[in-house]
Amino acid sequence: MSVAKKEYKRITVKTLVDMKANGEKISMLTAYDYTMAKIVDGAGIDVILVGDSASNVMAGHETTLPITLDEMIYHASSVIRAVNRALVVVDLPFGSYQSDPKEALRSAIRIMKESGGHAVKLEGGKETKDSIKRILNAGIPVMGHLGLTPQSIYKFGTYTVRAKEEQEAEQLLEDAKM
Repeated sequence: MSVAKKEYKRITVKTLVDMKANGEKISMLTAYDYTMAKIVDGAGIDVILVGDSASNVMAGHETTLPITLDEMIYHASSVIRAVNRALVVVDLPFGSYQSDPKEALRSAIRIMKESGGHAVKLEGGKETKDSIKRILNAGIPVMGHLGLTPQSIYKFGTYTVRAKEEQEAEQLLEDAKM
């Protein structure tokens, strides 16, 4: 439940910026379907993530990689129908944004138009910078995801804490500032 100092009727990106500026805590949970989203939103959670982890949790896949853009839109649409207050962030799935910034924008637009989501989330730092700029320039809020990046499971070989070594830690900080 949000420990916001004031009650917010609808959480927006501006609301989150204001909450951060005021030192208020921001709560976030994941939901993949109508029922869970109804419970999470009703509890006063500020942000609901429709994560690509639906691939594991809902479909039983070993990784997040198999979930498609169409499936993410389906899950996000179900969540959106349940929500009255929370900001809903939808994961861009593996393969929907890595190839080039134009593809990333097309995918983000589909998520927003077809699901009604409020923002998109994608993994990566400097390698996704141009895609993030393109999506933001189209008026779509973006949540970045650094560190443990499940879409890179085969690159790293495991789900493990990243940036333990100084060089990787420096790169993580550089990516975060970007």
